[in-house]
Amino acid sequence: MSDQSDVTDAGPVGSDGIGGPDESDEEPLWARVAASPLPALAWFAGALLLVSVEFGALLRLLVALGEVVLRVLPGVTQEALSGAESFARSFPTLLSRDVIPNEGWKVGPDGPWRGTFMGMEPKYAWLTRVVLVYAYSFVWLGWLAAGYGVYRRFYRYADWTPRDDVVGRLRGHYWGQFGFLVVFMFLVLATFAPALGPTTLDQNIYNPYDHEIRYFDQETEQVETIVVGLANIQSSSKGGSQNVGPWTYDDFGRFHPFGTLVSGKDLFTFMAEGARISLAIGVGAMVMAAFLGMLMAMVTAYYKGLVDLLVVLTSDSVQALPLLMVLILVVTVFQGTWLSEFYDGALLLTLVLGTVYWPYLWRAVRGPALQVAEQEWVDAAQSYGQTPTAIMRKHMLPYIVGYMMIYASLSLGGVIIAVAGLTFLSLGITPPTPEWGRAIDIGQPYVATSSWHISLIPGILITLVVTAFNAFGDGVRDAIDPQSEGVGADAEATAGGGGA
Repeated sequence: MSDQSDVTDAGPVGSDGIGGPDESDEEPLWARVAASPLPALAWFAGALLLVSVEFGALLRLLVALGEVVLRVLPGVTQEALSGAESFARSFPTLLSRDVIPNEGWKVGPDGPWRGTFMGMEPKYAWLTRVVLVYAYSFVWLGWLAAGYGVYRRFYRYADWTPRDDVVGRLRGHYWGQFGFLVVFMFLVLATFAPALGPTTLDQNIYNPYDHEIRYFDQETEQVETIVVGLANIQSSSKGGSQNVGPWTYDDFGRFHPFGTLVSGKDLFTFMAEGARISLAIGVGAMVMAAFLGMLMAMVTAYYKGLVDLLVVLTSDSVQALPLLMVLILVVTVFQGTWLSEFYDGALLLTLVLGTVYWPYLWRAVRGPALQVAEQEWVDAAQSYGQTPTAIMRKHMLPYIVGYMMIYASLSLGGVIIAVAGLTFLSLGITPPTPEWGRAIDIGQPYVATSSWHISLIPGILITLVVTAFNAFGDGVRDAIDPQSEGVGADAEATAGGGGA
């Protein structure tokens, strides 16, 4: 990038990967905190308070992630997994459907409601929980920003670093801020999916015939019970008069913010849980691709010659293949194996996408890696006898990691589109696990009917999230290198290319 040479000529970049003084030879951070502990303790006490509010939800999320791994290990029984889940549920959480329930029933034609939070109408009880969850998340975001302010004021040696200019430029980059806001809300949706949905994943998708609900029957004028699965059949959206649209109730008093699917299952719950799948695959694939891309960039920049030629030929071969066709071929070949069954196919998609995306990321950071490999401090490290591994790790990696974060964020949207596209073709995540592309596929025949919401809402959300990741990546890139606008267009196209 254009202005990095002015920074790097003065010496190695700092630990933040964007230039500045290296504090590794200074007093360690823990010693600085020990010398003046009160600001750090005050911030840490606030963080503990925020954690305590949702400790149960955090523990449940960790247990859910652990179950994904433990299911494939020998000797792990369903009883052990159920015990871990019960242990996690024993811890209270304030922002949950247990504390703020929205599923209830009327006791008469005009109410009142029973079983909902403070007797509210289910719509308003659900909205209360959603607003509180997002308010809690934004408080956390502000508290993390305050923690960085505490570090700058009390524990950082330098009064100024290039990092400060980066933050300042990002504050004035409204396109990047828009992207960050939407990405943050998407992350909150994925993280708090069990609390944000108007119903539970088990009740809505996996085991609807194992649950019952109460409702007021207009014919008998009595409170009746019905199995959720049967209620779903009578609440399906198939166009015409058989439709439960967005922001409406079904005949059983259940509120559906996004309407229902063809099966009668709640679309918002489907989308919230599907966000977890998309995020897990996207982040996993980008971590894998970024690791391979940075490794290849450092190796080719350091050794050059034949090594660089071999990697160029390999990457060109991968990029020459039609990405969607490769994904379809690999997923089809591995269908029926344990890879396709692990996390309902998410692991297989993560490995495939990570493998095919690394050439795009490698090409995006190859230039910065070649640039830093020619710097004087690299020659000095070689003359002092440092090993190639140590030189790459200490003197090259900090320089290119910032660029890799930018282009990985730009490519993440392409991964989300690829996953949705494969699921749309019935080759991605296996049913009944929710995924956004499946909702589009299910609702495709009903686009021109009153059940348009089944395909349109997921399509809008996919477009919005992918655009947000690109916008946020643009903002970070322009903040790190303000002269990169226009100059980095080719690299951006390289990194973002390959979206299926």
